[in-house]
Amino acid sequence: MNSENIRIMSSEILSDNWYTLKKITFEYRKKDGTREVQSREAYDRGNGATILLYDIDRQTIILTRQFRLPTYINGNESGMLIECCAGLLDKDNPETAIIRETEEETGYKIRKVKKVFEAYMSPGSVTEILHFFVAEYSNDMKVHEGGGHADEQENIEVMEIPFAEALDMLDRGEIKDGKTIMLLQYALINKIFER
Repeated sequence: MNSENIRIMSSEILSDNWYTLKKITFEYRKKDGTREVQSREAYDRGNGATILLYDIDRQTIILTRQFRLPTYINGNESGMLIECCAGLLDKDNPETAIIRETEEETGYKIRKVKKVFEAYMSPGSVTEILHFFVAEYSNDMKVHEGGGHADEQENIEVMEIPFAEALDMLDRGEIKDGKTIMLLQYALINKIFER
């Protein structure tokens, strides 16, 4: 893991409860060639995947709404967040994981997905890379009501809304989730609904 510019000096686990929080001390070589020792905390929750489901004919998308404690303690009065379906990879490849998560959370059994990009979502403190997908859905793909797994303490509301309404919700500040904003903008820029 060490390179010419970075040398890990120590790694200490601060918490290994829900995910792993580490304090890492490292030596960093700056542009001028001098070296300095820095210390940072990094939260490792694994990598994830997210997807925007869309129906071209009906001009609709599938989103979810669920309680997110971190948003609640940072000013989101209800703690509820509207999002694209997403989940951790859990040792699967990104495509397999997002197909699994889509069925668990939304109730739609999709088979074909398109990966559009990947991104670090909070690189100052979280190690996660998020893989972004899009896929078409239709009513005949609905196999159950969705909502997630009760044993994972998920309580997910599935929302089918017109794409235009989602854009209006974005303008009104009702959609504040970064991954969802990115996928809505991807759909808009790439004119998914104009095909």
